[in-house]
Amino acid sequence: MVKEPQTPLFDLIMCLSDAVDLVSPALVNHHKQVAYIACNIGAELGLPLEQQSDLVLAGALHDIGALSLKERMEMLQFEIDKPHKHAELGYMLLKMFAPFSSTAPLVRFHHVPWSEGCGSEFQGKPVPLGGHILHLADRVAVLVDRRQEVLGQVERICERIEEQSGKRFRPELVEAFLSLAAKEYFWLDVVSPTIDSILARRIRLTILELDIKGLLSLARVFSHIIDFRSPFTATHSSGVAASAESLARLVGFSARECLTMRIAGYLHDLGKLAVPKEILEKPAKLTAEEFNVIRSHTFYTYRILERVPDLEVISTWAAFHHERLDGKGYPFHLRGEDMSLGSRIMAVADVFTAITEDRPYRKGMPSERALKVLQQMADDSALDLYLVAVLRSHYEEVNSARMSAQAVASKEYEEVK
Repeated sequence: MVKEPQTPLFDLIMCLSDAVDLVSPALVNHHKQVAYIACNIGAELGLPLEQQSDLVLAGALHDIGALSLKERMEMLQFEIDKPHKHAELGYMLLKMFAPFSSTAPLVRFHHVPWSEGCGSEFQGKPVPLGGHILHLADRVAVLVDRRQEVLGQVERICERIEEQSGKRFRPELVEAFLSLAAKEYFWLDVVSPTIDSILARRIRLTILELDIKGLLSLARVFSHIIDFRSPFTATHSSGVAASAESLARLVGFSARECLTMRIAGYLHDLGKLAVPKEILEKPAKLTAEEFNVIRSHTFYTYRILERVPDLEVISTWAAFHHERLDGKGYPFHLRGEDMSLGSRIMAVADVFTAITEDRPYRKGMPSERALKVLQQMADDSALDLYLVAVLRSHYEEVNSARMSAQAVASKEYEEVK
């Protein structure tokens, strides 16, 4: 029996923040640093705890709309050309989840300059105070040189920020920041390896917990953040989630377990956020080094999700989809006896979806050919023979569920794009 999760939203957001920042060592903890700085500026201004919490969530997710490594690295420059595209995309992704209704607008406007008050609006829309706080926090974070001791950088950073008061940044926010900047603890927290726990203590009481339906809704948003980075994968997780849920129902999983399987399907490629888009879309054959980066994604899915105790089952179902029954899979080289039925279902659903879905560069396989591939993999001890037989017997049902889910995801991708 799968335990009903009551999962803190904060923990899930930290998981996603970690995944997004894994794409480059230069980005590790960038989102959390922005969240911490923004929250502290909000506290210095006397904002209510609820608004401070919104700043933490917005800071932790502010660059999720920057899809490529090149774009992410450009965000680390103090001066940015055309910064609003990724902010708008981040807003569109976040607003799909109702609890982010007050967070999404902060992400949308987090690169709007104050411009002596002209920045109170942008493209005819009012810019919330939190958007300007996030902007300042983001720019402070990118000025921190990770290669040097932080306290020796304070004067330089403060001078750079102060000279933009009234131009790039709202003056009262700069004043609040300068007050914080005079305190050593602030900077030591910014670069602390335990910044997660520092943030958690600040907002723990104001963050809701998700039941399984709330978790399903958030996982679906996560899947879009994962998949919408590339037209090659734009609907993949939705297809895997629907296929896995369908197979789970056919082998006797309970209704709640089937929902859990769908969540695992949405999250199975979470670790691919650590893979640069440039590798995912490379038209030529991957180098050995690039293929090793690809192979790391299931490891990151597992390690990221295992941090949340209530996601243990989801983590194993999601992350073991490239393991094989003969122990020749990756990254853990589990053998059949080590893999739960849920993990085996996910492995079949992932292969089935990958070979039957349409991609920009090819059409999906027809049923006869797809079943031949799946049967060969089962005969070679890569996939579970019983599950492949179930899929063969109910092919149209499972394939219809996959196609319907991917059609919905494709429409959403086109709207966001």
